[in-house]
Amino acid sequence: MLKFWKKKPAEPTPTESPAAGELVDRSADPALAEPGAATSESLAEAPAPEPQPPEVEVEAEEAAVVEAARETAPTAERPAKRSWRERLSGSGFAKSLTSLFVRHPKLDDDLLDELETALITADVGVDASTRLVEDLRKRMHKREFADAGVLLKALREALVAMLKPVERPLDVSSPSPFVILTVGINGVGKTTTIGKLARRYSDEGRSVMLAAGDTFRAAAVEQLKTWGERNKVPVVSQGQDADSASVIFDALQAARSRGTQVLIADTAGRLHTQGGLMDELGKIGRVMKKLDASAPHEVLMVIDGTTGQNAISQLRQFRDTAGVTGLVVTKLDGTAKGGVMFALAREFGLPIRYVGLGETATDLREFDAEAFVDGLLPTTIGS
Repeated sequence: MLKFWKKKPAEPTPTESPAAGELVDRSADPALAEPGAATSESLAEAPAPEPQPPEVEVEAEEAAVVEAARETAPTAERPAKRSWRERLSGSGFAKSLTSLFVRHPKLDDDLLDELETALITADVGVDASTRLVEDLRKRMHKREFADAGVLLKALREALVAMLKPVERPLDVSSPSPFVILTVGINGVGKTTTIGKLARRYSDEGRSVMLAAGDTFRAAAVEQLKTWGERNKVPVVSQGQDADSASVIFDALQAARSRGTQVLIADTAGRLHTQGGLMDELGKIGRVMKKLDASAPHEVLMVIDGTTGQNAISQLRQFRDTAGVTGLVVTKLDGTAKGGVMFALAREFGLPIRYVGLGETATDLREFDAEAFVDGLLPTTIGS
């Protein structure tokens, strides 16, 4: 009886189960699938493993504990429940504003002078920072603020007022297909943003298609295909060095024939000083209009929040060339330059559709002015 009891633990599948899961994942990914690779069916037909020595039984028990821990562990989507304050409080911009009020809890001109410096350093812009602080200074001298805590509340209200006009979510409900053309310079996270948008719209129950129009950068097409596989979204591509306008034209044809609701087209990252590549954006727009005179319905420019004031010149050029209609500002969770949001809002007034607050797919959030400012400033002095 004792011998039988020792052999039995070798038969359960704590070690087989994870292997089967890994095989299923690999078969779902063409890049990982190999001819002759084992499948879950072939695994099921394999003979039962030979009984293991007693010391292996301990390993099997430990594996079962690890597997149970994995099943109960938080999923990758859990961070979506984190608030804006949790996401932004670690940024350099938020830390500088918070420490400012901690160092200067007293209401005086020194506090306002340091506030102006902090705003300019965070790329809010000299003009916007000066106007904001001078308005607060006048109100302070009129004794509108009883203490620094009241001034902090007034600052929050002023910053929200600067961003409210650009808080306009993107409505992709019509027409169908709704065509989003994404533009931006290299390295801003354009392709990653497309993958996150595909996830968002798929989760909303919309049919989505991607167009691999970035045929200039090596591996960009494969990167988009990976996002497509991950989100179970079709990707139209022709390979590297193909004509970008041709790829997007084919994708629009396919989206129309399949009744796809949202088509998101990638384009090659380019500097705003590269005339030839910038002209290509105009060509893409003209080619799409041969099928749909209203396309693209949104030209979404992706901006890296760490670029600071350089984002102003980038947007100015892309707006004139590609007709930018909305913005996505990424990498706001770890930068001291988050003030560029205020500079963009003041300079252009273009809708800020989404902001990137982290690495996971659910960290691409619709822009919320009050939540954004709440993440940057403490609620009370000393908090």
